Amino acid sequence: MARDQSRTAAAIATERDVLTELFAMRRQLGWAGSNLNQAAKILNSGGDVPHLTQVMADIHRAADAVRMAAEKVANRQAGKAP
Repeated sequence: MARDQSRTAAAIATERDVLTELFAMRRQLGWAGSNLNQAAKILNSGGDVPHLTQVMADIHRAADAVRMAAEKVANRQAGKAP
């Protein structure tokens, strides 16, 4: 397997830290999705979910941030400019 000898141990460690954080964020977004399913159930039963619009906007922003960070890491690994 070919290895990129120009990468330093610090760069590799930083990348691992970023990936670890991205996976943690992905788990949190999964939990948020589960909570949204519960909110949908309440709404479908005629209940009310206060501040749902703001919560949805926050989740969309978080998902976009995760997506952009993952793309940066993927582009860096592919040797593309950020």
